[in-house]
Order: sequence, then C-alpha cells, then structure tokens
Amino acid sequence: MKVLVTGASGFLGTYLIEELVSRGYVVRGMVRDLRKADYLRSLGVEVAYGDLIKHDTLPQAVKGVDAIIHLAAYYTFTGSKKMYWLVNVEGTRALAQAALKSGVRRFIYCSSTEAIGPVKDPPGDENTPPNPQFEYGRSKLLAEQAVRELSSSGLEYTIVRPSGMYGPKNVDDVAYWFITALAKGGILSKFMIGGGEYLVQFAHVRDVVQGFTLVLEKPEVSVGQTYIVSDERAYTYKEVYEMLSHLLNKEPPKIKLGPRIAKFLLTFTEIYDKLRGDENLILRRSIVDAVTTHRAYSISKAQKELGYRPQYDLRRGLEETIKWYRDNGFL
Repeated sequence: MKVLVTGASGFLGTYLIEELVSRGYVVRGMVRDLRKADYLRSLGVEVAYGDLIKHDTLPQAVKGVDAIIHLAAYYTFTGSKKMYWLVNVEGTRALAQAALKSGVRRFIYCSSTEAIGPVKDPPGDENTPPNPQFEYGRSKLLAEQAVRELSSSGLEYTIVRPSGMYGPKNVDDVAYWFITALAKGGILSKFMIGGGEYLVQFAHVRDVVQGFTLVLEKPEVSVGQTYIVSDERAYTYKEVYEMLSHLLNKEPPKIKLGPRIAKFLLTFTEIYDKLRGDENLILRRSIVDAVTTHRAYSISKAQKELGYRPQYDLRRGLEETIKWYRDNGFL
C-alpha cells in the first residue's frame, strides 16, 4: 500500500512516516522545501514537492497513491486570517479534490481538538458542539466541513483530532514555549493565571501516531468517522505546573493573578513579541482566555472502535521530552 503524507518534514510527519516505513508501507512525503527532506530520503521515502496554496502542484503529488494522510497546515495561534483560509481550508479542499480526480478515495485528515475549542462541561467528545476560540481552530473546523462535503463525491474520509501535541523534537510550539519558559525563569515561571483549576489535555506524539495508524489500518470502522486522540485523562494547570517544576527542579509559581491583571501585564509582552516578529502564544493576552477555560476531551470512541490505547501519561512523556531538550541544547 502506498501512502502520501503531507507535512512530511514536520514534527508529527517525521514520527508518522518512521512508523509507516517500519510497518512496510511505501511512503511518499509531500514537502514545500525539498532541501529539508534529506532525513525522509534516508528512510527510503519518495519525496514530492507540493504547496497547498499552489493548487497546480497537488495533482502530481497525489498521483498513484492508495491513501493520503493530510497533516500539513498553517499552524500558529497568532497568524493571518487570510493564511488560515488559504492553507488550512482551501488547501485541504484542493488536495482532496485532486485526490478524487486521481482516483484516490482514502483521505485521512489531521484536524485538532481546537476545532471543538473550550468545553463548558468536560470532557468534550466528537459530538460536542464546536466553539473554537482561535482562528486556527476555526480554520480546522471549516476544513473538516470541506472534507465531509466531498464524501458525496466518493471521498472516504476520516478526521482525527489530536489535542495539543508534545514530545522530543518539538520546538517552536506551545508545549515547547511553556516548558522552556519555566526552565529558563520566563514570565510563566513567576505567576499562575487564575487558581490553576482548569483542565488541559496533551497528547504525546507517539500516541497520536498510533491513532493515525489505527485509522489507516481499520477502514472498515473508521471511514466517515471523527476521532479524538489524546492522553488518557486531562490535568489541571496546577498539576501541570507542579509536575513540570518537579522535573525541572524549579519552584512552582507562587503568585496567582486574576484574568484582568494578567491581560494588563501581558499587553507589554505581546507588544514585545510582535515587534520581534515572534508567534509565542504564551506572551499574548489570548493565553489568558485559553488557560481559564477547560480543554478536556474523551478518547472513549477511539478506544472502543479502534482499540486506541495511549502509551504515555503526562509525567512519562514530559520526562522524555525534557531529557531530549537538555541533550540537544534547548535547556
């Protein structure tokens, strides 16, 4: 079976491709920058150029494969609304349409629990009414709708919604910023927004890979379905802070700030972050709304229908991730 993986040189993409190759799949990796594909080539992966904005590059990328796992996305929480639309929505639609024109029916789409957004009565599940907080999540929800609409044209889709991913090799992302800020004495090491009682749920990258692999290998169950993949349970922010502080040998933040004061203080860090051209969500005021709402989700559907079993709890996953950061000079 030949599988096309988009976003092949990214964090999740490299882990997924390693697993697919180990299972004997023939893999083609779609990338925007062929210069960043040396590791993929070393795995015996066929590398193809494709750009979700340049729709004319997609037919050749999808030609001759049996299934597509679409991971590529404009992934940031502080970006351009236009880019979210062009890449995540229209790019996904164009890729799926190109697949159908080439006779490729199996299409597995990587969405996000951000398409659901905050949950009032946790845990949320696949039937929770979506209420995405960020433009990124809204674009993922619209892309899901585009994929579902093409099922009437024969697209055999599955949508996978991982929660916030972390793990070794993950850099320039929310989990990375959070961990390194605590380790290096950044702003988040000084105070906690609110009382830390709200829930958040993470997914180790290898568990997310397990979810995608199960979906690919069980089409008789997964076609036409949506699945949340994540850790076994959610954690309060207080638990996360205490766990990280212990692993990093740091004192947990002692100052608790109400949302209004936190937003006021973050006004200055947000200006600084924008002036530097960075996209660090934890330096933006919107982080206040994120950490004062619940992001807890049920994985029971994936467990029952796919046999999904997370191998990492948060402590084990963070230990492994922090070790990698230290070994590779990030901490």
